[in-house]
Amino acid sequence: MESRQKEETTRRENAADGLPASELAAGVSTEQAERPSIWQLAFPSILGNLSYTIVVVVQTKFVGELGAQALAAVGAGQRVFFAMQAILMAVSVGTTALVARAWGAGDYTEASRVTMASLVLASAFSLVVTVFGVFFAPSVAGVFGLDPHTLALAAENIRWLCIFNVAFAVNFILSAALRASGDAWSPLWISGAVNIINIPLLYVLVFGKYGFPEMGVAGAAVAAGLSFTVGGILLLGLWMQQKFRVKHVGGGWWRAARLRRLLDIGYPAAVEQVVFQIGFFIFLMIIGNFYGTEAFAAYNIGLNMLMICMTVGFGFSIAGSTLVGQHLGANDPAGAARSGWRSAGMAILAMGALGLLVIAFARELATFFLGDEPLTITYTVQFTYVLGAMMPLLAIDFAIGGALRGAGDTRFPLMVTILGLLGMRCGLAAIFTYMGLPVFWVYAALVGDYLLKGSLLIWRFHSGRWKTIARLASLEPERA
Repeated sequence: MESRQKEETTRRENAADGLPASELAAGVSTEQAERPSIWQLAFPSILGNLSYTIVVVVQTKFVGELGAQALAAVGAGQRVFFAMQAILMAVSVGTTALVARAWGAGDYTEASRVTMASLVLASAFSLVVTVFGVFFAPSVAGVFGLDPHTLALAAENIRWLCIFNVAFAVNFILSAALRASGDAWSPLWISGAVNIINIPLLYVLVFGKYGFPEMGVAGAAVAAGLSFTVGGILLLGLWMQQKFRVKHVGGGWWRAARLRRLLDIGYPAAVEQVVFQIGFFIFLMIIGNFYGTEAFAAYNIGLNMLMICMTVGFGFSIAGSTLVGQHLGANDPAGAARSGWRSAGMAILAMGALGLLVIAFARELATFFLGDEPLTITYTVQFTYVLGAMMPLLAIDFAIGGALRGAGDTRFPLMVTILGLLGMRCGLAAIFTYMGLPVFWVYAALVGDYLLKGSLLIWRFHSGRWKTIARLASLEPERA
């Protein structure tokens, strides 16, 4: 009798969403009930991020031909843009945690409703950020102490990126929801299409080829925006045609409890992103104001050179976050813990090996990107040595931090970011600058940051307190 009542409830919910029960149930059987392995989730995510990394490398090469000022402008513009995306990233964290939890519990209707609610919230927030970015870009970019020409280029880059905010939101949220359900391949194909479009657009818009205007730094932003717009249209079209595991729903998603859960999990992640970006602002302000454009550009080039390591880390972060959430949804905290530790172990090995490889060829890579810029090359090699050596600790930050967020424990990573980035990195950088030490010592402040964060995250995950937080935060989904 109880089973029949449950089936009838599900049928009514599906009808409220505008979906036949048979359509929503199709495929929600053995394939969806079986949780994927860490590698099954990480591998396509790594490939997707790797394709994006290739675009970043090509962009760095193209913009690098315009000089160190152009590279510094792109770095500053991206930093400001990422800061303004804090709310979007926060909604994405909430989406991953709640969709994974619902999927692990077998409540596929709730997973679809969370996706719809997340998309609406993220799109609304993105429109607000667009207005802010377009009007206040020069003021925000001015904090880096760049020369007037570089500042103008950075502001133009920010404005163009902000114009395409909603497209970025669609890609972020739908991809996060699909991965949380265990489908990491669909976002891979879409991101592949996005990046295939992005590279030729970079060439024609940065340099003004084939009759297109020569836009320089702004061309890099427009190329990214147009390619992500195509990706967003593809994702929305396939989603609305019910081609994905997470279905499009027409009703029942606008519920106060569901939105409140998204915000409860997401707002610490939003604050963490704000703190994260403030920390980077302070760190880069110190470099830009006291050590010059070359040192500032070197930081961004070195970061791009090691992007492949971080690409791998993001893949394992996604895998750990998804599996921890799904295991908790299935009331299997022991399985959640195993997934988190395994993700961390695999990330440490992979990122550590790749970091050593980049260190070995640091000067050759810096010369490839910069050409004849001896001072910037020297600074880039110094920064690459420091950050490359920190890859195993950064792997812990990615994997264990992702596992905690997948469990809904977003407050502790916030505290860790405040202590590590603001307290340790920025504090040490300020001390070294005050002492008049070379910029290498400012770069080396990263060591203290990652040592502290890695230690605290391992302690937290080992304590198991995130399992209790997940249970207390888990509410019965509100029915339509």
